[in-house]
Amino acid sequence: MAKEKRGLFETLFGGRPQAPAQTTQLKMLNAYTPYFMSYSGEPYDNDVVRSAVHAIASNAAKLKPRHIRRVSGAISNTDSQLEWLLQFRPNQYMNTYDFIYKTITQLYLTNNAFVYVMPDEITGKPMGFYPLNSIAVDLLEAVGDDETVYAKFYFMNGKTVVVPYSDIIHLRRFYYKNDMYGETHNTALTPILQVITTMNSGIINAVKSSAYLRGLLKFTQNMMKPEDIKKQRDDFITDYMDITNNGGVAALDAKADYTELKGDPKIIDDKTMGLVRDQVYRYFNISEAIVTSNYNEDQWNAFYESVIEPLAIQMSLEFTTKVFSDKELGFGNEIVFEANRLQYASAKTKISLAQNLGPLGMFTIDELREVFDLAPLPNGEGAKRMQTLNVVDASKANKYQVGEDDSNGNQGTQNEPANPAAGYGSQGSNGAGN
Repeated sequence: MAKEKRGLFETLFGGRPQAPAQTTQLKMLNAYTPYFMSYSGEPYDNDVVRSAVHAIASNAAKLKPRHIRRVSGAISNTDSQLEWLLQFRPNQYMNTYDFIYKTITQLYLTNNAFVYVMPDEITGKPMGFYPLNSIAVDLLEAVGDDETVYAKFYFMNGKTVVVPYSDIIHLRRFYYKNDMYGETHNTALTPILQVITTMNSGIINAVKSSAYLRGLLKFTQNMMKPEDIKKQRDDFITDYMDITNNGGVAALDAKADYTELKGDPKIIDDKTMGLVRDQVYRYFNISEAIVTSNYNEDQWNAFYESVIEPLAIQMSLEFTTKVFSDKELGFGNEIVFEANRLQYASAKTKISLAQNLGPLGMFTIDELREVFDLAPLPNGEGAKRMQTLNVVDASKANKYQVGEDDSNGNQGTQNEPANPAAGYGSQGSNGAGN
């Protein structure tokens, strides 16, 4: 028997339990209805907005999601299915870059982004993360003693689905008036987008008007009838101003004179256009240097700290609390979104970092190689840490310098400081000397 073909909607929501039969809108602290509708003005159609959002989303998509476990201040990596899901394939249709890019784009265009955490029907563990591009969302609560909050999504194909809000990763921007949503519309951006549209239309019209032949046709004959004047004008337009007249030459006899009217269309200057674009960039908290990929190290660091890092923190917190149960959180499970900021540092900064921090044993060989865009060493050799002999464990400094007894009563050996040219000592990947 052939397997029934299922669409994306049925794949995501076909097997999940039904919501309660009776629900009502969630009661809010303020007077706002808990209802979200995507903005129909389509600011994404504007090239300035699209380039700004793309710059943010494409750089945020470089973040690396990881599942870690934090216990007593120590962080340990995990080798879980969740880690693989987050780092490579959040769902069957998207890789991690596409997933983060789409989520951040939705966040910046609608100030709300919704990601459905698809649970395994048997274990309940996440088996997929799907950004939901709905046209509207309504928050509901069950009638009765059930205190579960539900989110009802309305899609463009007319279908709807109700899922527990706890299964939805909800990212918000401009989170102020509504208890649950970020600002529904980017209304603060509307006036400047209208200005940009008007300016673009003016440029188009100016180009069009410069391509047309405009002039005054003066007839030298006396007392021509109005209908004859109109016919002569129409004939002139048909013969010489039609697009098929590619010769560019008009011929007149002695009964008419033609005087060309020079147009002077005004085009917005570069400075004004730059000021208008700047207003859009400021709205998204970025600079033109970031949009045009013409930034220096300081400009990148400012962009990272003001835009990318807040997104990483927001996603880390929301993914962690929506993916793990209270018990799992108690064991220190977290999802973090990391970025290798050194990848965008100048060569001078990278070399300085390696010279000053490398000798302290702060990096493994592979970590330093990654800073310089080099491949890891084979056979795990790059997991070693290198440390200069000129530094010593602070708790053993007295023993090292003056030969004091250690806690076991053993006499230490007085040593002279090591020769700066002595090189590096080898340590294992956990920082303990070998």
